[in-house]
Amino acid sequence: MISAKYIGDKHIAVVTYEASEPLIEQVQIRVFYAGLCGTDLHIVHGNMDKRVEKNLTFGHEMSGVIENVGEGVPDLKVGDHVTVMPLDWDGTCPGCLAGYQHICHNLNFVGIDSPGALQTLWNVKASWVFKLPSALSLRDAALVEPLAVAVHDVKRAELSDNDKVLILGGGPIGLLVGIVAKHFGADVRIVELDDSRVELITSLGFQAFSPLDTDIAEMVAEWTGGKGADAIFEVSGAASAVLTAVNHLKVRGKLIIVAIHSQPREVNLQRVFWRELTIIGVRVYESTDFESAIKLLSEGVIPTSKIITHVVPIKNIEAAIATLEQGLAMKVLIDVQDESGEAISL
Repeated sequence: MISAKYIGDKHIAVVTYEASEPLIEQVQIRVFYAGLCGTDLHIVHGNMDKRVEKNLTFGHEMSGVIENVGEGVPDLKVGDHVTVMPLDWDGTCPGCLAGYQHICHNLNFVGIDSPGALQTLWNVKASWVFKLPSALSLRDAALVEPLAVAVHDVKRAELSDNDKVLILGGGPIGLLVGIVAKHFGADVRIVELDDSRVELITSLGFQAFSPLDTDIAEMVAEWTGGKGADAIFEVSGAASAVLTAVNHLKVRGKLIIVAIHSQPREVNLQRVFWRELTIIGVRVYESTDFESAIKLLSEGVIPTSKIITHVVPIKNIEAAIATLEQGLAMKVLIDVQDESGEAISL
């Protein structure tokens, strides 16, 4: 068996290991695909060293097939196609007791705070597992987790039909937010710096704009008749985007903060006051968001063939990370069962 580990000092190693049997109320999953995301880049870059242990098997976007079932698991069986919602909450903190387990005060985010999906066989709690429809390909199903993020974000925004929605940042999550918002009736435009992403986004039927070529304030004013956007999703993570976003919102418009900002940002609170704006935080997802994501993928709403731009064998994960770092991809999947190449023993 092989796994991809963050071994510290900004290095990854693909290593061999011996798989163990699943414990009580666990299942063992043969992982087929694992997606890479911005959080994984933060791990590899060492930006999360205060949180992430060395020799961590990371990865939290995945799809696979149940290989073995531990005792006390009545509803899952060998051969089931599944994905994992990688959240392990304590059930006792104020967040959990209020019904918001996904923002548990002591949340274990699996693949960050504990071992994740980038391994041949992965033992997980059965309670984390979601069955997948047999008609949904495992390749496409690896998008369930990031799509659930987008579903949660759009749900929190409480959009209405024909709302004018501006998305700042057209990476995988920004694009998925746009697709979900459009599916539920919004009029969506996307701002993105990278020309290749602008081209891809445009090919999917969106109007996309680079701030290098377009005055975004003028575009929004013309688009909305001077009113401003109903909602803006900040997905870029850029300080400038947070500062200027409120200038593009209508009276009582909504700014939804999707990106993870590791540093405090300046916000124009005078504008927030002047137009009675609402700032909404969004974090991960709830179980219903996972169910909705599976449904959207199963119904063919998500253009997976264009969003998944690279599929890379696990032993080439460093090259996959480099592709992401260089902005040459939309969504990169790791084929965990493709063992071409060499692994090492730690």
